[in-house]
Amino acid sequence: MKAIVHICLIPLLACATPGFALSFAPEEFQASRKLACVLAQQSLGQLSEEEYGAKAHTVLDGFDETERDNILAQAVGYYGGLVFSTAGDDAASGGNSAAVTLKLEDFLASSTCVEGYSKVTLRL
Repeated sequence: MKAIVHICLIPLLACATPGFALSFAPEEFQASRKLACVLAQQSLGQLSEEEYGAKAHTVLDGFDETERDNILAQAVGYYGGLVFSTAGDDAASGGNSAAVTLKLEDFLASSTCVEGYSKVTLRL
């Protein structure tokens, strides 16, 4: 009986929720990755409060409130995945801050966060 209720209830709930919750536009995805970079910089102490605010607002400019909420949620989720996947079982004892720092620094050096990134291949 529970299975039947779940099978019937899930499509009903999916139809009842607004469309924005079911999709994520490419522009929003790109903005969420950029905002995750800003969050990483902030947590590493690379940005002042003013710089953090300016960068966050720059990323979110041009989006409506609902889109901003989606972008922020995605960015925080991605950032949290970076931090907590590294901390693992050490979280109870304060986490492995060196591993978290390294993971965030690697993320900031990735093509996601490096502005003007271009891949160059040299052949000798």
